[in-house]
Amino acid sequence: MLARVMSSGHRLDPDSLGDHIDRLYRAAWSLCGSREEADDLVQETFARVLRKPRYLRGEDDLGYLLRVLRNTFVSGRRAAARRPLTDPLPDDLTAIEDRFAPSPEAHLETAALYAAIASLPPQFRDAIIAVDVAGLSYREAARALHIREATLTTRVYRARLRVADTLDI
Repeated sequence: MLARVMSSGHRLDPDSLGDHIDRLYRAAWSLCGSREEADDLVQETFARVLRKPRYLRGEDDLGYLLRVLRNTFVSGRRAAARRPLTDPLPDDLTAIEDRFAPSPEAHLETAALYAAIASLPPQFRDAIIAVDVAGLSYREAARALHIREATLTTRVYRARLRVADTLDI
């Protein structure tokens, strides 16, 4: 079985994972709705992928990594649902201003967009993340999500409408 997989595909190159970090981070942020959780999710995804050699059937490394990212997110949410909730840090902590950081308005708009995407039903969320956030073509996204391209097109359209309604655009 392994010989057949190896002959029809290729081994995922651990050195090439850095090429996909931006897209994976944006996809993770869309899933989580939080930059900090997105950082953790991308790191956990890379840790899972690097634990053992991965053999891919096609040439689509990013599609495979997005599936691992989504599965890691779902597994983490299931595990978190079984744990008791903790209290957040107090809001009165002082912060140092970063002059190179984006404006607060831009940050709030971006955070609202990612939160709107994160609140979508899973099928719509996965479609819009694959196309609009990760930048996959419709064909690549449909292949990565194991659905027909026409189905993906419909889901992306409906997801965009829901995000626009949520943001009152």
